[in-house]
Amino acid sequence: MHSSSFRYFHRKQSINKGMTFIEVLVAVFILVTGILGAVAMQATAKKGSFDAMQRSVASALAQDIIERMRSNDAIALASYAGTDYGVELNSAPDERCNKFASLCTSGEMMINDRYEWEMSLMGADVVNDGDNIAGLTGVRGCISHASNAVTVVISWEGRTAIADAEKNSCGTAGNKRRQVIIEAFIN
Repeated sequence: MHSSSFRYFHRKQSINKGMTFIEVLVAVFILVTGILGAVAMQATAKKGSFDAMQRSVASALAQDIIERMRSNDAIALASYAGTDYGVELNSAPDERCNKFASLCTSGEMMINDRYEWEMSLMGADVVNDGDNIAGLTGVRGCISHASNAVTVVISWEGRTAIADAEKNSCGTAGNKRRQVIIEAFIN
């Protein structure tokens, strides 16, 4: 009985010597496929995160101009209307209305609000080495006013092509156009 158990042990040992070359190749292929999938997922998540950040910035900017309009006189409300915000930054207003001691009229406040909002749209308020590093790409802001109803539309160019955001004619049409439309009632 002693010699047969030795043969069984010897036979079992020779069967379990290790992995074959094919098994190693299959394991490496599965590992590489998993790593490439994780890298692709990270790239897609980064693009989605950037698009979400842009939408968040556009929404905040739309709310900003609405709050600026609410804090001003109702007479100046119609003067905020325009479809060319973001095309070209106008020169700074004479009265900046940004000091505690300065008292501005509602008209001066409206001009200052429009200027500061357009600076934020274009990213001109954040500069590094002379370049605007904030704002939205290819941005266009449009404000319409009817009675006390205000519609603010912000259009910008996203990174990836999708169906055109053709809800409003604000901005340049194209398959990368994104839009945020905020409607408000101001009295």
